[in-house]
Amino acid sequence: MNLNKHDPETDMEPDMTPMIDVVFLLIIFFMVITDMTQQDLEDLQLPVAQNAVADKPKPDEFRPVVNIMVDGSIWVKRRQYFDPENPDEYKELRGFLTDVAVKMKRDPEDPQKLPDEPLLVRADMNTPFKHVQKVMEQCGYKGVQIWKIQLAASEAQKDKDDE
Repeated sequence: MNLNKHDPETDMEPDMTPMIDVVFLLIIFFMVITDMTQQDLEDLQLPVAQNAVADKPKPDEFRPVVNIMVDGSIWVKRRQYFDPENPDEYKELRGFLTDVAVKMKRDPEDPQKLPDEPLLVRADMNTPFKHVQKVMEQCGYKGVQIWKIQLAASEAQKDKDDE
């Protein structure tokens, strides 16, 4: 008995369209996911530092980042927490900093002791310092009390003569 009969009228080839659709969906999914890794960082032109330590945070450690734009607006994870159009309204920023302070590690023996984790402040090089100073001021309020702040800077460009 020969079961290997081929009938050209009834032979069917597999349809590749659903598989191609799935592949495109996977590509789009991974493109969106990889973009989320830089969600904390706004597009800023950081000031140049002559002497600085390279920033290499551990991926599993809690690290709050505050971005200050040229106009003075304050952004965290693509959400605006301060609008310079309303200069007296720092409630949202203070609320965010209060939540951050609660999440920071504290000494289990002395919970009243201030946390030792830093807040990273990224400000554009053309941002007036008064906006950075306002963030620092908000960190000092009761309920927030973040005392350690790191300021982000970019590396100085090396000349070809230096290499």
